[in-house]
Formats: sequence, C-alpha cells, structure tokens
Amino acid sequence: MAECIVGDIAPADNISKEEKHQQEEAAMKHLTQLLSEDLRKEIYELWEEYEHQSTAEARFVRELDQCEMILEASEYEELEKMPGRLQDFYDSTSGKFNHSEVVQLVSSVNIERNTKITATASEPRS
Repeated sequence: MAECIVGDIAPADNISKEEKHQQEEAAMKHLTQLLSEDLRKEIYELWEEYEHQSTAEARFVRELDQCEMILEASEYEELEKMPGRLQDFYDSTSGKFNHSEVVQLVSSVNIERNTKITATASEPRS
C-alpha cells in the first residue's frame, strides 16, 4: 500500500532499508489516518507483519512482490528486445524464493529468459 505514495523502490535506487522503512511507515500512517481507529490499527498491524516477515503469509506476499518485479523485468526486456539488460533485478532476488509455486514460476521465467539471452548472443551483429 505504501508504494502508492512512496513509489516502487528498486535495488538500483540505492536507498537504505532503514530509509525505505521510514518512508513507507510515514506513507502508511498517512494512508490510514482517514480510517476508523479499529481498521487503522488492523491495517497498520498487517503492514508491520509484512515488514517484519513475522508470519508465513507475510513471507509469501513478499515472495509474490519480488516475483512480480521479475515478471515486470522480463516483460520490459521482451518489449525492448534486449534480454539480459535488467540483470540487476534478477540478481537482487536470487535465492530469495522458497514457496514451491513461486520457485517454479521464477525458474520458468529464468529458463525462458536464458534461452533468449543465448539466442541474442549468437545472432550476427550488424
């Protein structure tokens, strides 16, 4: 939710985890201030649960968020016909997936991407 104010902070932005957390916390407080006290508390506690990765659900949602970043990077590389250009996004998530379905999806994306990188590398340059 905080991303709607803070924006999607990418690894290339070189923003510390602490600064990112502070920005997102301020955004969450701003977003929830119009809600009833009970709902504000519930939403904020769910956000904290996500931030601290204190439940299996929070860890799964984080994996989905990182998976979405990989899918976007893949889509951009395909649209630009430049496979491999967004390697930093892939590197930043390497080894961070544990949920079997997410691992399988990311693996499929990586296999397809590596095939495209190999094909592009073997094409004659003009």
